[in-house]
Amino acid sequence: MKKLNYKLIVSDCDRTLLTDDNEFTQEVINSIHEYVSFGGIFAVVTGRMLISILPRVRQIGLKGLVAGYQGTAIADIESGKYIRYGGLKSDEASNICAIVKSLGVKLNLYSNEVFYTEQAEGSDLIKLYCSVCKVEATHIGDALKFISEHDYIYQKVTCLVPPKDRDDLYKKLKKRLGDKYDVTVSSPVLVEVSPKGDDKASALKFIAEYYGVPIEKTIAVGDSLNDISMILSAGLGIAVGNADKIVKDAAKVITVTNNESAISKIITEYGFERN
Repeated sequence: MKKLNYKLIVSDCDRTLLTDDNEFTQEVINSIHEYVSFGGIFAVVTGRMLISILPRVRQIGLKGLVAGYQGTAIADIESGKYIRYGGLKSDEASNICAIVKSLGVKLNLYSNEVFYTEQAEGSDLIKLYCSVCKVEATHIGDALKFISEHDYIYQKVTCLVPPKDRDDLYKKLKKRLGDKYDVTVSSPVLVEVSPKGDDKASALKFIAEYYGVPIEKTIAVGDSLNDISMILSAGLGIAVGNADKIVKDAAKVITVTNNESAISKIITEYGFERN
């Protein structure tokens, strides 16, 4: 009978758990089910909205907890109820938006599972984002005006930009906001700003504590800059083969790509004790 080596495996979603075609391979599904059947805990920690990730993890029969918005919000998969709900207060979101807008960039807000955007309805980037994440966009004229009229908690502020502009915008926002907020990138077109400390590392630690798993018995897997915090915090941090170089440099192990069922390989090689 197989014995677990690592009790908890936490994985990013896009370009890690899913293929480039936004699908699960059957090999990955089978491996996750086998791991869970032997008492392992498999959780997804993603930058996606909860309404975007919940249908996907339910699709493969996953139960337990899932973290969205980089870890700002954590929910029970079956009920959809929040286990942890955090975010930016209106004044914080307003300060961030003012700086983003001073750089001439349109932005997006997330609150109460609604995706608000300043970008035009015909924007190719918005259409791509909504298509991949299976969410609808609510278009707002001006984010600062919207925030002044809606005293919400905002899970994060993001900017959808062409890939050629991403790194420059990230550096500028990191310089101006990095002391107070978590500034990161999660895809070739997304720069994100969320509450300081509500990152994927905090989500990993929350989930580990929730299940009573020592952090040294956890695995974290990812591909993008926003995954580095949990990769460094886990007992074993793994980068998929298609990960950014900076992520590979942070990881203890580099495995195959997402299109080669990386999660399945990780479960086989590290999830169970070797004979």
